Parts: sequence; structure tokens; C-alpha cells
Amino acid sequence: MKTSFRVLLTAALLAAGGAGIWYVRTPEGGAQLAALQTRVLGGAPVTTPAPATGSGAGAAGAAPRGIGVEAQQVRIGTVARDVSSVGTLLSSESVVVRPEILGRIGEIGFQEGTPVRRGDVLVRLDDAVQRATLEQALASLALSRVEESRADELFRQGSGSARQRDQARAKLLADEAAVAMARAQLAKTVIAAPFDGVVGLRRASVGEVVQPGQAIVNLEAIDTLKIDFRVPELYLPAVGIGQSLAIQVDALPEHRFTAEVYAIDPLVDVNGRSISIRARLDNRGHVLRPGLFARVALTIATRENAVIVPEQSVFAVGADQAVYRVVEGKAQLAKVLLGQRRAGEVEVVRGLGPADTVVTSGQLKIRDGVPVSPIAVPVSTPAAAPAAAPSASPPGGPAQASKAGS
Repeated sequence: MKTSFRVLLTAALLAAGGAGIWYVRTPEGGAQLAALQTRVLGGAPVTTPAPATGSGAGAAGAAPRGIGVEAQQVRIGTVARDVSSVGTLLSSESVVVRPEILGRIGEIGFQEGTPVRRGDVLVRLDDAVQRATLEQALASLALSRVEESRADELFRQGSGSARQRDQARAKLLADEAAVAMARAQLAKTVIAAPFDGVVGLRRASVGEVVQPGQAIVNLEAIDTLKIDFRVPELYLPAVGIGQSLAIQVDALPEHRFTAEVYAIDPLVDVNGRSISIRARLDNRGHVLRPGLFARVALTIATRENAVIVPEQSVFAVGADQAVYRVVEGKAQLAKVLLGQRRAGEVEVVRGLGPADTVVTSGQLKIRDGVPVSPIAVPVSTPAAAPAAAPSASPPGGPAQASKAGS
């Protein structure tokens, strides 16, 4: 009797459980269960997934989506081969104004730090002594001319000797030289600008007695600047007149300037085994100043239509460098030979074509031959160089993000 009761109880419980499961799986039962869970637990209702139908089973059996990676198309541009060095900016012309004679400064004809033109009077010395000397020489010269003329007339008349005539002529020549010397001494009391430029800070004042060779002020021509730098002798065959170079100075880190090589020292420095090179750059705006320390990148070769990829797309495979290409929705390992590097980019000399798309992020998740789903990412084009330095940033169209594969 007890055994039959247990069997009947078990059967009833199983039937009730099955009916409950069936009821919950119906739309009405599922809604009531969700409402009850919300009231009791205060959380989001748990939905029971519907059983798979024939069409759903077919969708589940479709090919899985590829691994998501970031990728972009290679960029085609111009790559320059540069040699880095350091140099110093110099004035196109530079001189320290110094007197040639002893004298007292009577006038200063310039304002410190201002431009002057060639021939402008910078300093006048007191010239009283020099003018008196010139007048004395002129008076002596006038007498010598009269005596030379009288001696020559007496010699022609036979009343004078040839010796007297020759002495009179010699004295005339000496007095003429004395006048020329007095005029030269007088001219040295006026110091004029030898070229167009900008005067610096004066080191003397009006009324000061200056010695010959004493520095008064410096004059700098800075509309055009020169830059001297050195490169190793290894690059001797590659350097030449007319090559361009990019210049950066620490004082103006946001600017980049260009210059052109115009002179190469024929003598190689035996101490450092280096070549001295001088270049010229335009500085009409007076943005740069002589004496600045400069970082130089000399362009010795340029390659057009170079394949350029982001640095993060390249990784090491043993002793080689490689990238993942996206070919027909699959990752394909490609070993590459790299060339020049620059900020965020690297040139690929061999291993990629101009139409290839490379994986830039997610290489650790994939391997050769696996399906991938490229995610289009915005491509950052290298910033254009300032107008003063068009060659600092090689031309080339921006890279384009690859289309997402399935």
C-alpha cells in the first residue's frame, strides 16, 4: 500500500513539474513569471530562450565571423634618406667695428639693435688734429708746386742746374704724398657700415678715447644666415652642392626651416674624419639669430612612390620583420624588408604592394591563414611642414582605411 502511494505521489509531482515547465514556456506563462521575478527580486527578468527552429539551426551552422582586427591600406609617398647632424647658425656677414687710429669719439650715429645701410656713418672721431695736418700738407704742397715750376723755368733758360730742378720735383712729390696721407688719416675718423645689417650693443660712449683696434659695436647681416655642420667621411660620395636640408632649433621647436648646401670644405678633418659643409637659408623675417644651436637633417637621396606603413603593423619573426596582410578575408603573413623610419611610419622596400592592406592592431590574436574581420580605423596623415620648410614632410596621399571584411 505504501509503495503504491509513493509511486502515485512521484508520478503526480513529475506531471505537475512538466505542466509548470510547459506553462512557463508559453507566452502567457513567461510574462507572469517575469512579473513575479520583478516583484520578488527587484531585478531584471530572466528570459528563457525560445527553442531553436529549423531556420535557426541553419543559421547557427553558418561559418563563424572572423577575428576582429584593425587594418588600413598602405600609403604611397616620397621617402627621403637623411643624415642627421648638429650645427651652428652664422651671420651671412659679420664684423666688429673698430677704429684704426687713436681718437676721441665725437658722435655715435646709430641706435643699438637697429638696421643700418651700407655707407651709413656709425662713429665719428674728433678730427681737429687730422684737419690741421691736412691743411699744413696742402700749404706745403702749394709752395712745392711754385718752386718746382720756377726751377724748371730756370733750367730751360740755362740759369738753373738740373740738380735744383730734380730736387724741386722730388719735394713736390713728397708733399703730394703728405697730402694723401693727411686725407687718409682724416677719413679714418669716420667709421661707416661696410654692408647692410643690424648693429648690436655698443661698447663705447661719446667722449671716450678709443685705442686702435678697440671694439665699439658689432654689425651682423642676418637677412641670410649660414649654417656650418659636419658629416662623417662615409657620406662623401653622397653629398653635393645644391642639396637641401631641414633645420630645427631648440628655441623654436614648433618651426622647421630649410637650407641649401653651397660650399663643401675640400679638406677632410683628420681628427674626426668628417666633412665640413656650409649651407645658406633665408631669414628675411629675422626669426632666427646667429649663434643658435641647430639640428640638421641633410637629404642625400629621395625615393618616389615608396610603400609606407604604420610602425605598429611591423613585428619580428625571428631575425626577420613581418606584417599581416588581409587577403580575401584572411590574415596572410608577409616578411618585409624595411627602409627609412620617421615619426610613426616606416618604409617597406620589399614584401608589400601599393594595393595591400595590413593589420595594424590585434596581431597577437591571429596567425597565418585565420579569418579576420578588419575594422576600419581613421588614418592619420603626417602633419604638413610649415611654409618655411616644404621638404620636411614628404608629399604623399593619406592612407585609406581598409574595408571591413566578413
